[in-house]
Order: sequence, then structure tokens, then C-alpha cells
Amino acid sequence: MLFLARLVATTRLFSTSAVAQYPKLKSHSGAKKRFKSLANGFFKRARAGHRHLNVHKSPARKNHLAQTTNSQGTQTAMLKKLLPYGSW
Repeated sequence: MLFLARLVATTRLFSTSAVAQYPKLKSHSGAKKRFKSLANGFFKRARAGHRHLNVHKSPARKNHLAQTTNSQGTQTAMLKKLLPYGSW
């Protein structure tokens, strides 16, 4: 009888909720490298067109392209699906 009580006590220590949880969502590895999540729900990104072929661009244009910007509406909605837990 004591063995049965001990068996019931030990099985109660384990939670069944861990088995019933849904699988974790995977983050998109390409989006992780290109976007950083912000506290306001937007994502920070670099501007395109600053890597190469910069000789003919004006210095003001290159300085503007060097700055980061936030994602826009539809882009933010897509990124929230690609990065369900944000990005660090």
C-alpha cells in the first residue's frame, strides 16, 4: 500500500501541460540577420543601396543611406510572422 501511495505521489510531480504544448515556432534565419525588433513593435533595418557602386552618389545621399530606418506597415506585419519572438 505504501508503494502505491508513493507511486501516485511521484506521478503527480510531473505536469502534463508540458506534453500538451504546441511546438515552438521557428524564426526565419534570413530575417534574423537583417532586422532587429524594437519595443514599439516595429523593426529596425538598414537602407538598401549603400554597399557598392557609390562613386557616382553624392555624399549627402550616401550619408542618408547609411542611416537605419523602421519597417513600414505591411512589412511589419510580415516580419511579425517571420520573427514570432522578436530578434536580438
